[in-house]
Amino acid sequence: MKVFGLLATTVTVASSFSLTPHRLTTVKSTTLLHAEGTPNGSSTNGEAKKKVMILGGDGFCGWPTSLYLSDQGHEVVIVDNLSRRKIDLDLGCDSLTPIQSMEVRTQAWKEVSGKSIGFVNLDVAKEYDLLVELIRQERPDSIVHFAEQRAAPYSMKNSKTKRYTVDNNVGGSNNLCCAVIESEVDAHIVHLGTMGVYGYGTSGGEIPEGYIDVTLPGGRESNILHPAYPGSVYHATKCLDALLWQFYQKNDQLRITDLHQGIVWGTNTPQTALDERLVNRFDYDGDYGTVLNRFLMQGALGVPLTVYGTGGQTRAFIHISDTARCIELAVNNPPASGDRVEIFNQIAETRKVRDIAQLVADMTGVDVNFIPNPRQEAAENELDVANKKFCNLGLDPITLDTGLFDEVTEVVKKYKSRCNPVKILPASFWNKKRAEECASIDPNSIKIKEEEGATAEPAAAS
Repeated sequence: MKVFGLLATTVTVASSFSLTPHRLTTVKSTTLLHAEGTPNGSSTNGEAKKKVMILGGDGFCGWPTSLYLSDQGHEVVIVDNLSRRKIDLDLGCDSLTPIQSMEVRTQAWKEVSGKSIGFVNLDVAKEYDLLVELIRQERPDSIVHFAEQRAAPYSMKNSKTKRYTVDNNVGGSNNLCCAVIESEVDAHIVHLGTMGVYGYGTSGGEIPEGYIDVTLPGGRESNILHPAYPGSVYHATKCLDALLWQFYQKNDQLRITDLHQGIVWGTNTPQTALDERLVNRFDYDGDYGTVLNRFLMQGALGVPLTVYGTGGQTRAFIHISDTARCIELAVNNPPASGDRVEIFNQIAETRKVRDIAQLVADMTGVDVNFIPNPRQEAAENELDVANKKFCNLGLDPITLDTGLFDEVTEVVKKYKSRCNPVKILPASFWNKKRAEECASIDPNSIKIKEEEGATAEPAAAS
């Protein structure tokens, strides 16, 4: 990463908040950095620099995106209540990688980049008044909304997690819209959604980006929001979000971009790889581990790959580095006031789960095990998805490449002693019937293959 000569202007983050010390972190200021010889207000990539507030910036997608945007010259303020870390404690399963506190993370980033990232500990779904005041004081150009419970299995675990997912996700999105309106700040909202809003049945054709041409009764032609077909409580909240975006755009002319993202794979980005203290989280458990990362982890540890059902589910995929790039493209290309909600399909490609499993198995030499499916979903489906908008804006997406798998494999091998094999198999079931069909699954059956001469260390305590 090139480091330029810098001129600094300091802006206090939420300095007049009536927050107790543990609420507002010791990272008290965000520094606006301008490359020497570059006009004030421009980033090093030629686009106008923006002030970006990232809700949920401590998470799997939020943290690398925060670093990427900061690296690109944008001023970044992270807002997060650290709920994902609390869920780790509830599940008794830590990130495979040892993620540091936000104070350590932001300080490490300042040391390696010379750039500061602000952080405010705030619950978007519950602390509305503080959110309004923060937006009013910071006056961001864009607000990136990652602050939602992101795992479909966790959302189906029990009544408590179902209710939490709805309350947190839908309540937080509604609070955000209300806060932007009340603060009278013309901030562009960029929301990370999911391809799951379309459903995973056989589409019968290419899924367009958000809106679909239809013929109504009487031969009337129209272009409407694509019908929703959620497959979990988590996916249902994203569908409800989509309706909120439509309403608040129509009613209050909010500028909103909704990103329907595929399944994310990979761990680190060029920014998170700069220092071990910046490492991104790696979830491998049955609730939060994404399918390709789980396969790569299992293969690296000599554990047979666990494919649900027939493995005929076709899914969309995107690398974590492309997630960050897409967010910046969305931030730099906001809709105009009065324009309808902009929707992008944020994916690189689609693949069948069993084909990916075979790819990893061939690379690692492990077996593929087909186990009962804990999800209520079609055993086989096709998925053809349009992603022209991001490509037209210059995205050259990373596709599944065994060479890129090496990075994930090396991370797994480095931190294998932190893996608790009991957490690998599914522990959340969509309904009673699925739970009964999965009754034969034994979490204790997973054994990590030890390398010759190696001595296993105990898994990290949670």
